[in-house]
Amino acid sequence: MKTRILAAMLAMTAAVAVGPQARAQDFSPAVVFDQGGKFDKSFNEAAYNGAERFKKETGTAYREFEVTNEGQREQALRTLVRRGASVIVAVGFSQTAAVEKVAKESPNTKFCLIDDKLEAPNVQSVTFKEEEGSFLVGMAAALASKTGKVGFIGGMDIPLIRNFLTGYEQGVKHVTPGAEVFVNMTGTTPAAWNDPGRGAELAKSQFGRGADVVFAAAGATGLGVMQAASDAGKLAIGVDSNQNHVHPGKVLTSMVKRVDVVVHDCMKAAKEGSWKAGHRVVGLKEDGVGYALDEHNRKLITPEMEARLEEAEKQIIAGSLAVKPYKP
Repeated sequence: MKTRILAAMLAMTAAVAVGPQARAQDFSPAVVFDQGGKFDKSFNEAAYNGAERFKKETGTAYREFEVTNEGQREQALRTLVRRGASVIVAVGFSQTAAVEKVAKESPNTKFCLIDDKLEAPNVQSVTFKEEEGSFLVGMAAALASKTGKVGFIGGMDIPLIRNFLTGYEQGVKHVTPGAEVFVNMTGTTPAAWNDPGRGAELAKSQFGRGADVVFAAAGATGLGVMQAASDAGKLAIGVDSNQNHVHPGKVLTSMVKRVDVVVHDCMKAAKEGSWKAGHRVVGLKEDGVGYALDEHNRKLITPEMEARLEEAEKQIIAGSLAVKPYKP
């Protein structure tokens, strides 16, 4: 699936007992970006793009906060609540504990948690089937590889990133059963999301072992992977946002998570009075994940490769091709 717009994700509910004009005047959205920053060209930046789209469409400004250390999450959420935020989007699973605590303290404030499940009467949470999008880019890696050896570099070693890995490995093996997949994780702390130097080192090591395509699911650390691929004349695969433009002709494709649409729809629904709590999982069927194809990688994805990927996508959506998620 290319970067098609995610269909409306939020069910309609009855409007609250206040007029639309009053709601518009009083409405104040906010977003808390996680470590790595809103311009990480990946997960956080996708959320930023969604918030910016909402602002441009509605003329409604939003407050924001960029977390630089773990202790700031609760503080940021409480500060935004105190300043009158109507809905707060918390970007990333690392904010789950903080959202759970502050949401309980602030029952009149709505929260949207991205990338983790949290059941609470004033929390809407969305998770993604990363394994499905990663399966497709794994297929692309195997189809593009000339050595039969490809790589994966994860950020923080957690189940979420292992889910990217397991889907990627299944996609590679679906095309080339005997292919070799090299795997490295950047670290075990949040610092692993923002270490391009380490990403470059790991990529160079994998290239040295024969890999010619490497998938980086590592936030801003992946920028180092893409730079190393460009320098070595190899190929990288981007993640979360469409990163094909970062090194045109050297990024085979990107596994996109439509975080931008989730953020936009959360704010829009809250503003319009159609917001509701609950948990939702989105994958290929819901246009929540996919792969990016544009002018920057069009020459790398041949028509034959695209046909294989599109057919696999249809089979996954239909249920005739099963992609297993990571099981700890």
